[in-house]
Amino acid sequence: MTKFVKTTNDLPFTYTILAGAGAGISELLCLYPLDLIKTRMQLVTKSSSQQYKGTFDAFSKIIKNEGFLKLYSGISSPIVMEAFKRATKFWAQTESSKLIVKNLYRGNIKGHESKVATLSGLSAGIVESFVVTPFELVKVRLQDVNSTYKGPVDVLKSIVYEKSHTSVSEMPTQVKSSFHPLKLFNGLEATMWRHGLWNMGYFSIIFQCRTLLNSWHITKDNKKTNSLISGCVGGAVGSVMSTPFDVAKSRIQNAAKGSPLAQKWTLKLVLEIYQKEGFRSLYLGFTPKVLRYLPGGGILLVAYDQLMGMFLQFHQA
Repeated sequence: MTKFVKTTNDLPFTYTILAGAGAGISELLCLYPLDLIKTRMQLVTKSSSQQYKGTFDAFSKIIKNEGFLKLYSGISSPIVMEAFKRATKFWAQTESSKLIVKNLYRGNIKGHESKVATLSGLSAGIVESFVVTPFELVKVRLQDVNSTYKGPVDVLKSIVYEKSHTSVSEMPTQVKSSFHPLKLFNGLEATMWRHGLWNMGYFSIIFQCRTLLNSWHITKDNKKTNSLISGCVGGAVGSVMSTPFDVAKSRIQNAAKGSPLAQKWTLKLVLEIYQKEGFRSLYLGFTPKVLRYLPGGGILLVAYDQLMGMFLQFHQA
């Protein structure tokens, strides 16, 4: 007997994982070099040995001095996390929407769609941060221009294992390693700010753009175009809202062991960057970020919608 499913929201969670992973990896492979450029520019301070005049200058210097493949440095970590990250994002947004409608609006969403999209986006970003933080930490360490790590495993070892030297009179010095897995969540608070604000802007704008565009175009083909446009605009707005916290996150996660920077609260660090380096420093790496997430937001949404639509047809066949 064929199992009847009305909408993609009723599909099993497995399909959300597959659609999220497929959409995320597609977007990542197309636009990852821009993410590396963004992180490099965010880590630049006045005392940094390597300075970049802009996005294209960073591209040319990295390719010239380090080789083209360096643009994909650290990509193994985000590829591994894509299935978890994207599945978590869309699942959390869908489930939080249901909870918000049920508890805040007594099951009646009419007239509250924009508020629900905004709140569910914020919730999705916060939940997503718990999945993303360890992978982001590894990626940022590998993307640093001064990185000496051999690969992701080497980064993980340096984070979770802390070496200490002990010596006793007339005995050789011994090295002991202690295991600290929670250090993988260094920068969690900053990641919550970044992903919470990005997703809040993204899902809120998606709803508003789709509503506006769908009122103009109602054919099947235009719905795909409308999703692409809505995702692009949502990605751009999310980037504007989240970039100052992205800068703070990159610096916190790249801080050396024992550095006071690693212990700072995100809002305090954002304020310090503004006071010491100026407003423009809060948007370091903004150009490559928006160049990635403007089309990336559209690619992600269209790919996810198409895959879920395909799974819906398959499930009902």
